[in-house]
Amino acid sequence: MKIRVMPTVIIAIVSASLLVGGWFIYQNVATVHPLERIVAQVPGVLEAKPVVSNDAVTVDLTLRKDANLRVVYDTIATQSQSIIGTRELKLAINQDSGTKQKELNEVWSSNLFDVAQAMEHRNYSEIPTAMKHIEQNYSGVQATSEMDETNVYITLKNGDSAKYIILPRTPDQMGAWPNA
Repeated sequence: MKIRVMPTVIIAIVSASLLVGGWFIYQNVATVHPLERIVAQVPGVLEAKPVVSNDAVTVDLTLRKDANLRVVYDTIATQSQSIIGTRELKLAINQDSGTKQKELNEVWSSNLFDVAQAMEHRNYSEIPTAMKHIEQNYSGVQATSEMDETNVYITLKNGDSAKYIILPRTPDQMGAWPNA
């Protein structure tokens, strides 16, 4: 029996295109479009574009100046839980690049050590103190911090510019004792 090459190649191409096309349509209809609708309704969100991968859902966001970062994250996480499933939710927040934004970046860089130390030692109560320190040392800068069970949310504002930072909390991990 002789296999014909041309019909076999055509069937392979058609099958592959149907599989890839079906996966692409499913990906858009079942995950991306519902996520776009959910995120568009979140208060404080100007623009959003979700990107879905096998292990994470990353949402590129542009936020209003008055947006509450913890509320935005929590709303997206709870309303899209059925779509996200076990994937990790990540927010990629677009920051403007004006002179006020550069000042906020410098403020954050100069105070990063205090926040990093509080996060490393899990002394989360030191973070609001660091935010008060920022407000006292930099005129016109408003610094707020909030926390939930998964992240610490920091917002720095100066005039019309805002810098949003999400710091993941890592729970204590159990392990075997080295001498056991």
